[in-house]
Amino acid sequence: MTADVPPTTAMPATTVIDQAMADALTLLAALAGDAIKGVAPDRLGLRRKADHSPVCAADEAAQRLIIAALAERLPGVPVISEEQTNRDTPPADGTFLLVDPLDGTKEFIAGRGEFTVNLAILHKRYPVAGFIAVPAFDLVYRGIIGKGAERITIDRRGDAPAIGTRTVIQTRKAPADGLVAAMSRSHQDPATAALLAQWPVKDRIVIGSALKFCRLAEGEIDVYPRLGRVREWDLAAGHAIVAAAGGLVTRPDGAPLTYGHAETDYAVDGFLAWGDPARGDPQAARARP
Repeated sequence: MTADVPPTTAMPATTVIDQAMADALTLLAALAGDAIKGVAPDRLGLRRKADHSPVCAADEAAQRLIIAALAERLPGVPVISEEQTNRDTPPADGTFLLVDPLDGTKEFIAGRGEFTVNLAILHKRYPVAGFIAVPAFDLVYRGIIGKGAERITIDRRGDAPAIGTRTVIQTRKAPADGLVAAMSRSHQDPATAALLAQWPVKDRIVIGSALKFCRLAEGEIDVYPRLGRVREWDLAAGHAIVAAAGGLVTRPDGAPLTYGHAETDYAVDGFLAWGDPARGDPQAARARP
């Protein structure tokens, strides 16, 4: 299946992402979504990993496709993926990729469309670009820092998926009558709930997976807080897309988020994602319990 991914050049040292590379990675994310949907329900083989999170044959099918394609299209660029047994070591001052081949395994198993494929490019520990496929809706969201963010439909009329309609997306200014907040379907925690109770929130929307970042980037919600532990591959692609769309993603205290921290097993102790960066100042962030 990797032959269906358009060829592109190896990652340049300057991490300039041209249109060909962006489209290739967009279609790779879409193809990984196809691999997920291609696993029959009676062949999922659901089991629990050491950290008690679920994994199934669909995670592994997407993982195989993505890792093989990245080795061919971006040779020499380290890849850190959730389902890898032995992960590459990310360079502190170089380029690497963070991948979650199936984010929202619980949603996928439950038959909900709120699962995604997450792929992020990082340089010097900061997001450069993010790609989030939403296989159930034939959509890919992508953002390149400094170039903006898009929602892309996948064209199914040919023998292989192709780039369809491109729509520029942007975050919105926080409305005066109250915020719309996104909450995790599977990872709600008391600290996040208490934080939201302190803010002028008029509506709370429960969504699974990294789809919450996509809704934030296209201006449907205003804030997505999470004060619990999260892994970098769950966060990096969404961070890039939200930032490219005009938003802001920080640690809960307002400090910058960096990635590639093998010493913490790629764990982040919470984050705040804002559509309106004016609302994401450190003073507001410190309003947590």
